[in-house]
Amino acid sequence: MSFESPAGAAEQVRYESSVRSRYAVVALIAGVLLVAQAVIQYTGPHTTVSELTLDLITAHKRFPLDLIGSVLDCLGLIALAIMLAWLHRISRARSPEIRDFIRWLTLAGAVLSGVMAVAYAALIAVKASQFVAHGNQSYVEADALTSGGFTTIMPILAQLGSLLLTVGFIWTSLNATRIGLLTRFVGYLGALAGLFVLFPIGTPVPVVQGFWLLSMAVMIAGYWPNGSPPAWESGTAVPWTPLSQPRQRPARQPPRQRVTRGQLAASAARASASEATARESDSNQGGNGGPASPKAAGPDATAAARTRATTPKRKRKRRR
Repeated sequence: MSFESPAGAAEQVRYESSVRSRYAVVALIAGVLLVAQAVIQYTGPHTTVSELTLDLITAHKRFPLDLIGSVLDCLGLIALAIMLAWLHRISRARSPEIRDFIRWLTLAGAVLSGVMAVAYAALIAVKASQFVAHGNQSYVEADALTSGGFTTIMPILAQLGSLLLTVGFIWTSLNATRIGLLTRFVGYLGALAGLFVLFPIGTPVPVVQGFWLLSMAVMIAGYWPNGSPPAWESGTAVPWTPLSQPRQRPARQPPRQRVTRGQLAASAARASASEATARESDSNQGGNGGPASPKAAGPDATAAARTRATTPKRKRKRRR
């Protein structure tokens, strides 16, 4: 159900047409940055065991990669939040009952998660440099460097930001699907991609998020293979339906009954009897409602009109 007037809907479509290409580029940049940061952080040296001293030594070797990856991650999350905030805005223009706080929830979650990632990478780099340059590199020294303070608070804040971003991500995708801006496939895939922000299951490279953002870039730009969903063109809430509906099969005709020769003969006999009865009736009634003339009706009618009651009796000779 739409609450927009036709004039407001036309104005909304004009506004979106003027900025769609801009936000399509934002979605594409977000996808590229998120995938690139994961690839960068996946490369370089890694520890095979989880041990605090080895982690700090490896972090010192990976300092440039981790810092660059966290910066790209922050920029990618902010670009993602900007695109989601715009998608929420145009969704709310078609359905005002959508809560506006979802947009601010998404922006706050992306900024908090991204900034905390950069700050934590920089802090760990400083701690790793101190660990490698000073002391005897023991577990006690490593534990003293990484315990308490911002080292403990920053991951918690980053996780809180991921939670807020996940909620806004899923909510925005489902709302846009409900009013018809996204197809069901893209909308549900967006909800799954939002869930993977908080629970990165499987490969460390965010393949789902990257594919979803690429799909969003194509759809926002207006190059979706089956055409843009109708809500983009109408400016109102139009739930999306597939362009190609499955064809309905015609109703199966009942099987024909086989007719035997006996049935054909009986049917022909009934037809002959009906025809004979009709002829006899016509012969009896005649032309003006009186008795029909056998001669006028022809030889067949004369034969049909002869009965025992109408046949004249022959006079018998009287014997003397």
